[in-house]
Amino acid sequence: MRGRARPWIRREVDARVVDELARKLAVSRVTATVLAARGHAEPARAQTHLSASPSGLHDPAALPGMRAAVERLARAVRDREPILVHGDYDVDGVTGTALLVRLLRLVGANAHWHIPNRLVDGYSFGPHSIEKARETGARVVISVDNGTSAFDTIAELASLGVDVIVTDHHEPPLAHPVHGALPPALAIVNPKLAGSTYPWRELCGGAVAFKLAWGLCQELSGAQRVRPELKAFLEDAMALVAIATVCDVVPMRDENRVFARQGLKFLGATRHPGLRALLDVVGVSGRPLTSDDLGFAIGPRINASGRLGSASRAVELLLADDPAVARKLAGELDKLNAKRKEIEQEVLAQAREKARAFADAREWPVLVVDGIGWHPGVVGIVAARLVEEHGRPAFVLGVEPSSSGVAANGASGSHAAAGASGLVAKGSGRTWGAFDLLACLRAGQPLLVRGGGHAQAVGLEVDSAHIPALRDALCAHAREVLNGAAHAPSALHVDCDVTAAHIDEPLLRDLERLEPWGTGNEIPVLASSQLELADEPRVLGADQSHLSLKVRHGNRFLRAMAFGMGSRREEFAGARKLELAFTPRWNTFRGNTSLELLVHDFRAS
Repeated sequence: MRGRARPWIRREVDARVVDELARKLAVSRVTATVLAARGHAEPARAQTHLSASPSGLHDPAALPGMRAAVERLARAVRDREPILVHGDYDVDGVTGTALLVRLLRLVGANAHWHIPNRLVDGYSFGPHSIEKARETGARVVISVDNGTSAFDTIAELASLGVDVIVTDHHEPPLAHPVHGALPPALAIVNPKLAGSTYPWRELCGGAVAFKLAWGLCQELSGAQRVRPELKAFLEDAMALVAIATVCDVVPMRDENRVFARQGLKFLGATRHPGLRALLDVVGVSGRPLTSDDLGFAIGPRINASGRLGSASRAVELLLADDPAVARKLAGELDKLNAKRKEIEQEVLAQAREKARAFADAREWPVLVVDGIGWHPGVVGIVAARLVEEHGRPAFVLGVEPSSSGVAANGASGSHAAAGASGLVAKGSGRTWGAFDLLACLRAGQPLLVRGGGHAQAVGLEVDSAHIPALRDALCAHAREVLNGAAHAPSALHVDCDVTAAHIDEPLLRDLERLEPWGTGNEIPVLASSQLELADEPRVLGADQSHLSLKVRHGNRFLRAMAFGMGSRREEFAGARKLELAFTPRWNTFRGNTSLELLVHDFRAS
């Protein structure tokens, strides 16, 4: 974000609470301060947060639709009826699909799987779903990470005598004019359904699939305590749920923190050939894994094939039992990820240029850009980059010729035929701050072919002729919500002020107990003042966008990296004092590991 000073907000904590936490939990005062600042002021609650033990997982039976789902699945397993697992092409859908297929095959089921092709089939159910169900002879179809909005296709499957079990985590759509509030599935297992009493509604799709797997294991075991071989499967499967949880950016609290923390442990020790090959390709085998490893290394490679078309190779990798096959598939995903990065950079450069026409954030409080041939697999990533750079919600739409222009699956929009160009634009939106992007998208609903998602991220299709009208509708909604003001700069919340003497390796190891990081459990932000520059700042990167700093306080010297702040180099001119907001982290370069500061913001004076 450029041009506006970012406010720093110090989180307020009670010093007595900090002292008690430090004493009872045997943590540093800095870590205790971070815990208190994040709302974990009671020692027992803070200990639960730190341990994130499996006992913190809720009973799957509490999810709506679970009873009907597991009873029907257990019967299908016993009778060897064909079961089709119908996933999605992102990390969440791929991992959840692999998890369920592996379990079904373990218990002797006649299991098949299907992932829509992003470029050919689009999101969720459609004619391809009917075709695959007929091809496999499926009597039961289980969706993963989709289906809550798939009214028409689920109705058609039901008319063919196929029982559909939806596992999903997306918000239910507006009511369908024919089918009512929800599709006519046998069961819809979704914590966000109206009337759900499940204690935690923010699960990812892979976690909901895990809950179905857990419920089925209980049903097949005839008890809440599952058989040993099924318990071992569920423990191993937590590695997949951890990947899905981190990559789907759900709040890192409650069950999600348990899944991520426990899953990281199981992933590090996994004997799963596909995951083992992936760890080797990424280069993180043999060391403790972090949420960053999942979000920035492992997840993108699983995502790569689905982003560029078919996610089949990713599913095949996660189902592979032969290490040689797994290594080959992992290598292919690595190459696809490199290709994805190239495409992403090309689209980002063009999107940045188009965004220049909408520089006035008051007139255009929602940024909407489109381009012919922009790959639909990277528009979400590009939208997120534009949000960071412009400090407002962004929609990025890739326009491609389409023979029909109309999605058949009854999502939240309806195709507006007037003025249709025949060119369908597929895109993604990402929000800024607490702005509700799904509510914003619904302001343009009459213009959409389809659209849906949640408050932070949405997907949509629109006839390209309607993009200007959609832009106007989204911006009008935002101006009303913001009362004509621009989006406020995002505040930087500082957890704790420290001196340079505090910043050492024991502190970093102590803070690592708060891992894994994510929304709702963000990386700790510390602040230190009275620092000085020990050397001239160095600008790094092919586009000169990063800063490398060497700072000092007395005889204490520290290295710091300020990513994306290369344009602020001139702020250091003549500065005598420096205040940094940062997170300490490990930096490994050429086999040497050292402490480094990741700079979030700075003030030079």
